[in-house]
Amino acid sequence: MSLKPNGLARAAVRFKPASFAGTFVALMMSALIVTACGVLLETGLRASVPAERYAGAPVVAAADQSARVVADTVDGPEETAYPLPDTARVDAGLAARAARAPGAAVAVPDFTFPVLRGTAASGALTGHGWGSHVFTGTALSEGTAPHPGEVVLGTDAARAARAGVGDTVTLETADGRAGFRVSGLAEAGAGDTAGGDAGGGSAGGGAAAWFADDEASVLAGHPGRADAIAVLAEDGTDPADLAAAVGASLAGSGAHVLTGDDRGEVEDHTLAYAKETLFAIGASFGAIATLVAVFTAAGTVALSVGQRSREFALLRAVGATPRQIRRAVASEALLVAPLAGLLGCLPGIGLAHWWFGQMQDRGAVPDAVELHVSGFPLLAAVAVGLLTALGAGWAAGRRPARIKPGQALAEASVERLRPGVVRTVLGLAAVGGGSVLAGVAASAAGSDAANASLGVVMLFMLAVALLGPVLARLCAALFGLLLRGGGASASLAAANSRTNARRLASAITPIVLAMAFASTLVFMHTSESHVASEQLRDGVTADHVVTNPAGLPADAADRAARVPGVDAAVSLLDTQVLVPVRGGGETSLQGTATQGVSGSGARLAKVQDLDVREGSLDRVGEGRIAVDRTLATAAGAGLGDTLPLHLPDGTKAAPEIVAVYGRGMGLPAVTMDRASLDGHLTSPFADTLLVSGGEAGPLGALGEVTDASGYALAQNVDREFGAWANYVMAAVLGGFAAIAAVNTLVMTVLDRRRELHTLRLVGSTRRQVLRMLGWESLLVSAAGVVLGTAIAMITLTPMMRGLTGESPHVPPLLYGAFAATAVALGLAAVALPARAALRERQG
Repeated sequence: MSLKPNGLARAAVRFKPASFAGTFVALMMSALIVTACGVLLETGLRASVPAERYAGAPVVAAADQSARVVADTVDGPEETAYPLPDTARVDAGLAARAARAPGAAVAVPDFTFPVLRGTAASGALTGHGWGSHVFTGTALSEGTAPHPGEVVLGTDAARAARAGVGDTVTLETADGRAGFRVSGLAEAGAGDTAGGDAGGGSAGGGAAAWFADDEASVLAGHPGRADAIAVLAEDGTDPADLAAAVGASLAGSGAHVLTGDDRGEVEDHTLAYAKETLFAIGASFGAIATLVAVFTAAGTVALSVGQRSREFALLRAVGATPRQIRRAVASEALLVAPLAGLLGCLPGIGLAHWWFGQMQDRGAVPDAVELHVSGFPLLAAVAVGLLTALGAGWAAGRRPARIKPGQALAEASVERLRPGVVRTVLGLAAVGGGSVLAGVAASAAGSDAANASLGVVMLFMLAVALLGPVLARLCAALFGLLLRGGGASASLAAANSRTNARRLASAITPIVLAMAFASTLVFMHTSESHVASEQLRDGVTADHVVTNPAGLPADAADRAARVPGVDAAVSLLDTQVLVPVRGGGETSLQGTATQGVSGSGARLAKVQDLDVREGSLDRVGEGRIAVDRTLATAAGAGLGDTLPLHLPDGTKAAPEIVAVYGRGMGLPAVTMDRASLDGHLTSPFADTLLVSGGEAGPLGALGEVTDASGYALAQNVDREFGAWANYVMAAVLGGFAAIAAVNTLVMTVLDRRRELHTLRLVGSTRRQVLRMLGWESLLVSAAGVVLGTAIAMITLTPMMRGLTGESPHVPPLLYGAFAATAVALGLAAVALPARAALRERQG
């Protein structure tokens, strides 16, 4: 069958512009969604950051910065990489092997670590090994290179310490507090000022210190280990050739040899998480958004074809063949879909730019990452729209093209009461599948509950679409009972809704979509946030909380304990570990918030109530941890079991679970001995100090002091990105569905102009007609809100039970705003075109 637009298609577009305008808008919005998500997905796949610190080293050897899990699939073993929370390091001795590679001029082990000055109020320095100056551009301005026990200070650091060459400064590193003789002063080069983390007059305002390479790894807390090996080339050596030679020299060491922008990922670990975020939005959310867009656009195309059933019936009566009808419908799609897709790509690119920029502003994506816009997402958007229009048009046009002309005329005059058998069976199957998945979600926990709940909302939405006419007829019948005393306009609205259930269903479905998805995404966050806030508020029982952005001294807890009146003081080092969890039949590594505790379990219990359900915190120590019950369930482990995990730098461990507690959503889900993290973190300094008893004043020397409620408020602010991301996704999906609902309502009103004019001719006043339409709009909005709310609650209840152990938390004002918006949009979408149509008739 040729798809070249024929005369019927061109005439239909010319003389029925209202139907095609609605189809055009739906397909354009579909292209917008697909384009935006596609651009973000491509950016996530291609994201890179240029090397800054290692810009002067053409080749860098570093450890794999990912933990990997191999799973058996139908296609064979499949490996998945998960970014590490901290830096994985390599043997510093590899520098000597790399230096022997042909073409290598020098190979330098690189170290970067935090250094505290003599007092907590003085802030922190960034420490490096002096050997890095050969590729960072740092140069001495005074004095000599450091030997063990000596330090070279950046000019900013020296000025702040009021120290010069020959003076002694007290510094605290992972190796403890000690005095270092200042052997020289230096102006930091470009590699050391990258990102503003170093000193010597850096743009970022930071301060740096350089130590002898022989002791730098010890001061960093990783004896014999380096962050990376920087290899410089001899003159005339090609970087690719040098990389190959270094790779051969380091064969079997496990080190990865990197060049170009790949070097940037070694120095900026946020890139890996940015890729995950972009991929989650572009692929995971994008897949759902695309399905919703296709689903809605297909419904609009089907409505447009259905509105012209009388025309198709007449064409069949005057001799048009089924083939001509099908060709006309397909040709209409060719006329509308490509242009709608192309126009939708432009705002889609704009949405992607705005979304990407917001993520950068919130620190989720490094500033150096650029948005990639190529033709692939745009082509996909246009193709999806075209295929949707062709598929929906073909499905909607099958019956008017297949049935006999006389039957076609009859069905065009009176709506069929019985839905198709196939449609009914599929709709009931969707209801059954959604119910089964809801049961699965209710009995599952963690990611299994969330994954099953996603299937619940999708299946129930499919059921609403397939069984829409039946549901619409039921809603209309109930509406008629409620409006018995509402006058002639209300009675006529109820009768119209019962008689035209298919039209009513096409208007209800987008509102159900908007309510279901927006409510699910937003109230999922409010539920999690509510539980986390309660757990945090109830879990922190300390009288004072001390925090310091630079890190707390190693003896902070001991110093606080000596303050008069203090009953207990415990310092906490916050980090993450990767825990293998089961979900969807597969094993994945979950980044899990972890706290390293400086004191005993008994002391911790005086400042933090983890709500221990099993075991005892007193046993937490070397090789023994406490975990949250939800994490234990997801990992398939319990009290007395060993829990395999990856420490922050990727080192594997298998500690024993000696306690299971219930407040792992507001507080860290893993509690372990602080010493168990030694050597596995870049910063050895605690983030938080919890103090019970005493006065706040003397604690001010250690950092900023607040009470438990102030600390809880600050922690909740840190969760803002998750809230923002959920709200944006809800706005994108809900906004799209809301526009689709408005679009559908406008199409249905404009298609009823003849009916409205007939009502005016038989004596109805303009006000009565508008009131009738208002009641119909109220029915559509109310039915959409109720059904959407029901789907959202069926989805959220088992999900939240599995994730938090509690029921969903739905703020009344927020829900009321959603419902009021749906009703207001429905009334406006009906009233405005209706007034225009009636005014047009009067003219």
